[in-house]
Amino acid sequence: MINIIFTLLVICAVGYIIYYYIKKNQNAEVEQQVNVDDKTYTLEKMTEFVKKRLNEITKVNLYDIGLSEEELKRRKQKKYELKKALKGCTYGDVNDKKYVKELIFDLLEKEYGVTETNISKSIPFDIPSLLTAQDKFDILIYAYKKEFAYEALTELIKKYNLAELKYVEGETKPSYVITSEEIEEIYERENIILEFEDKLNVVTQRIYQHYKGYSTIDEVRDMNIDGVSGGVSGLPESFLSQVAQTDGDYLDQIAEHKVPRACDSIWIFFQGKSIRLAFLSFGTEAELKRVCQNIYKYNNPGQLSDTNGYKINEMKDGSRVVVVRPSFSETWAFFVRKFDVKRSTLEQWFKGETGSQESIELLKYLVKGARIISITGEQGCGKTTMLMGMIENIYETMNIRVQETAFELHLRRIYPTRNILTFRETDTISGQEGLDVQKKTDGSVNIIGEVATDPVASWMIQAAQVASKFTLFTHHAKTFPNLVTALRNSMLRTGVFKNEKTAEEQVVQVLNFDIHLAKDFRGKRYVERITECIPVEEKNEYTFDHRKEKTLEGKFDKFFDNATHYFTKITDRQLYRYSNVLEYVDGEYVLTNPITSVNIKEMRNNMDATDVESFDKFVEEHWGKVKELKN
Repeated sequence: MINIIFTLLVICAVGYIIYYYIKKNQNAEVEQQVNVDDKTYTLEKMTEFVKKRLNEITKVNLYDIGLSEEELKRRKQKKYELKKALKGCTYGDVNDKKYVKELIFDLLEKEYGVTETNISKSIPFDIPSLLTAQDKFDILIYAYKKEFAYEALTELIKKYNLAELKYVEGETKPSYVITSEEIEEIYERENIILEFEDKLNVVTQRIYQHYKGYSTIDEVRDMNIDGVSGGVSGLPESFLSQVAQTDGDYLDQIAEHKVPRACDSIWIFFQGKSIRLAFLSFGTEAELKRVCQNIYKYNNPGQLSDTNGYKINEMKDGSRVVVVRPSFSETWAFFVRKFDVKRSTLEQWFKGETGSQESIELLKYLVKGARIISITGEQGCGKTTMLMGMIENIYETMNIRVQETAFELHLRRIYPTRNILTFRETDTISGQEGLDVQKKTDGSVNIIGEVATDPVASWMIQAAQVASKFTLFTHHAKTFPNLVTALRNSMLRTGVFKNEKTAEEQVVQVLNFDIHLAKDFRGKRYVERITECIPVEEKNEYTFDHRKEKTLEGKFDKFFDNATHYFTKITDRQLYRYSNVLEYVDGEYVLTNPITSVNIKEMRNNMDATDVESFDKFVEEHWGKVKELKN
C-alpha cells in the first residue's frame, strides 16, 4: 500500500514538473513572481525588470516550446519586430521608439503590477514639492506633446518667453538659460492634472530614456528645434582630480553641484540662439559617455576610439551628429543639428519685413538665371537652410547633384519626383573623389554643402567653369574679399596654379554672387547683403609713342611709361571689384546697386519666356532700363 502511495506521489510530482515546464515555455512572456517591498516600484527596480523581460523575450528559443506552425510564425514575427525596434530606437527612429515604449507600458501595467496607488513611489506625482525640476519638465513636455506633438518645446518656450537674455544668480553678464526656478514656476501655473495612464506614460519615458534612449535629452532631441548638444560646458572629469590636490573648498562646491560639471551641460539651439538648460543633467560622466557612444551609431560609421577621436554622421531622422571624445577633446561631447526641410523656404527668412518681397524675387531670379552663388556666414547663421530654400527655384528640367560631408539637405524628401542624387565623404572616399564622380552623372547643377577643404574648393572652381550649368555652395568667409582670397589660396595650396594673380583671376571669373548671412547678438538671422562679383577687364595701355620721339631722352621717358604699366599689372593689378545689390539697413532690405548688364544678359538667356518678362519688369522697376539687354 505504501509503495502504491509512493508511486502515485512520484507520478504526480513528475506530472506537475512536466506541466509546469510546458506551461512556462508556452507563455514566454509570463514574469516570475515579483517580491513586493518598499523599493519595488522605484525607477531603478522597474528599469531592471524591463531590461530582464525584454532580454528574455528576444532570446527565447521558440522551437523548444512546441508551438503550432501558425503560432510559431506569429511569435517569430513579433520577436523580429522587437529586435528591430530595440536596434532602431537607438538611431533616432521615433516609430521604433514608440513601439518599444508601448511594450514597456504593457509590461509595467500587466506584469509588474503598477497601479494608481503605487506609481507615485517612482515619481511623487501627488506631492509637487517633492518633484524635481526634471520631473516637472518631463510632465510639462508630456502634456504639451499631447496637444502640439513635436512643437511642444517650441510652444513652451514661446508661451513663457524662455528664450530671452536674463541674469542668473552668481553671474555678472546676461545669458540665454532656462533655470529650475522657471520650470517650477511654469509647472505651478499650468496646474496639470494627470490620470493614471498619463503618469504611467511619464514613468515609461523615464525608464526608456535611461535604457535605450538618450538620457535626459531623449524627448528634447525629438522636438522641432535647431539642435541639441551636451558636454560643452562645466568642468571635465580630468579637471576635478587636479582641483582635489589644490583646492578642497572648490571641490566641496562641485560635490554640492554649485559648480556645473561637464555631465550637467545640456544646450539647445533654438531659432539661432544657444540656450543652456540649467535644470537638466546627465547625472554622471558615465551617462554622458553612454549617450555619446550610442548617438552616432546609425549605419555603422565605425568605432569612436582614442585613436579616432571624433565621428561625423547622420541619424535616422536626417539630423547631423558630431561626437568627440578624450583625448581629442577635453571631455565627451556631442552636437546634434536638425534641419526642418518643411520650413526651408525663402519666405521664412524675411517674415514680412520692409523690402522682403523684392529680396525674395531677387534671390529667385539669381537661381533661375543659373548664377554661381556662394552662401557665406558664421556657424549657425542658417546657410544650409537658405540653400534648401533656394533649391526650390531651380527649374524642374535640371538634374541636381549634391556633395556633402554628412547628409543634411535631404532634397529627395522635399522633391521625390526630381532627378537628385547626393554623395558624401566617407573614410575611404574623399570629397575630391566624390566631386570627380559627379562629373560622370549627367548633372546640370552642382550643390556643395560646404566648401571646407582645399581640394573641394579647388575642384569646385574648376567644375563651375566646365562641368555643370551652375553651382551653389556654402562657405564660412566673413567678407567678399575674404571669400575670394580663401578660394584663391585653396587653388594655390592644391597646386592647380603657382601664380597668385592667375589663381585669383580664375576665381573671380567663375564667382557671380555672394549671399552673406548674419546672426545678431539676440539670435536673429537675416540676409546682411547680396554682393555681385565684377571681373575687371584687362586693358592694353602700352604705347608705341617712343617711335615718334626724336631724342634719346624722350624715348627713355616713353619706355619707362610702358615699364610702369607693366610692373603695375604684375604687382598690383586689380582683378575685380564688387558691389552690393541688396543690403540690410536699419531693419529694412534695400535694393542698392544694379546688377551689371553682363549678368543680366546671361540670366535672361537661362530663363524661360515667362520669367524673362517678369525679370525685365523687376529690373526696370528698381534700377531702370539696362541698355542693350537684348543684343
